[in-house]
Amino acid sequence: MASLREFDTKLVHQNTYVDKVTGAVNPPIHYSSTFHQTAFDQFGAFDYSRSGNPTRKVLEDTIADLEGGTNGFAFSSGMAAISSVFMLLSAGDHVLISQDVYGGTYRIVTEVLTRFQIEHTFVDMTNLDEVTKGIQSNTKVLYVETPSNPLLHITDLKGVIEIARANGCLVFVDNTFMTPYLQRPLELGADIVLHSATKFLSGHSDVVAGLAVVKDAELAQKVGFLQNAFGSILGVQDCWLLLRGMKTLSVRLQQSAKTAEKLTDYLVKHPLVEEVYYPGLTSHPGYATHHSQAKGAGAVLSFRLPDRECTKAFVENVRIPVFAVSLGAVESILSYPATMSHAAMPKEERERRGITDGVLRLSVGLEHVDDLLLDFEQALGKALLVKKETVNHS
Repeated sequence: MASLREFDTKLVHQNTYVDKVTGAVNPPIHYSSTFHQTAFDQFGAFDYSRSGNPTRKVLEDTIADLEGGTNGFAFSSGMAAISSVFMLLSAGDHVLISQDVYGGTYRIVTEVLTRFQIEHTFVDMTNLDEVTKGIQSNTKVLYVETPSNPLLHITDLKGVIEIARANGCLVFVDNTFMTPYLQRPLELGADIVLHSATKFLSGHSDVVAGLAVVKDAELAQKVGFLQNAFGSILGVQDCWLLLRGMKTLSVRLQQSAKTAEKLTDYLVKHPLVEEVYYPGLTSHPGYATHHSQAKGAGAVLSFRLPDRECTKAFVENVRIPVFAVSLGAVESILSYPATMSHAAMPKEERERRGITDGVLRLSVGLEHVDDLLLDFEQALGKALLVKKETVNHS
């Protein structure tokens, strides 16, 4: 097959999809834990499925190509991918990390890495001066989420990478919200890109998976060693399902992003909504930075209602979005970070980061925008009544 340039075409026509013997357009699922070796003193490409499997290799090669890296690695979950690459660190090392990072990442950094004497500092990565000041003599990794979860703060990737290079640090970027369709951090100079592939890459709420992509062969060898040593690999059935979901990534994200923009415009004007967080808004402080390093705003937004009571009333009355953890699916998913994605973060830490009891995160799916707007209108109307009753009683 000729070399492919356009992302949409790569999604559908990876060279590895076509079986050279049968012509099958989808890779087979290799349900084999072990592989016969034809020579006594020389093993083939595969020997044991923890170390490598043909089905998993198709997925790993695919995500490496899409992100512009040398090697991809498929893990049993997003947190398995994140935890494994953190094991590149050693006792006495220090990691500088986005302050409003995903709750699971917060948990692994604060409650697990600390047990191995790996230090950390949370900083506002939107402020490059704070990033520079946060660097210590033992800093080895700058860990970035952009947009961040759940307030969609934007970090200047080129700026952070420049600081890292000046201080001999690696840069890890969680690219879950954007996917390689909208943002490719390795091309900007990052060292490792991470995904909860459960989300947009899979897109159907039927797979739990994590992916890591590295930019060079030397780092790939180290990550490959850790993947094999820990063994938290993605099973072949899930590899196949993830590959199938990824084929429609671009069209799903395009449609969901269009709907997200219209919902954002509506929420900004609603009297009950105190703030909307979405990098597609020109009023977003990171708007210019985001659009200099990504080609779209994505399909995740958050908004803040006045208090827990209004938020509860809205959630209990909205009908179309499922109220659940996770994001990035064909169905819209409404989440409450305080008790879901950031439940691992103490209340005072959450609120210090702006993740109050009134914040909701919405991952926009493929429902018709008019149905979603009508649903939000009636649910916010119920929440507004709760707010008025509270004011009257006070």
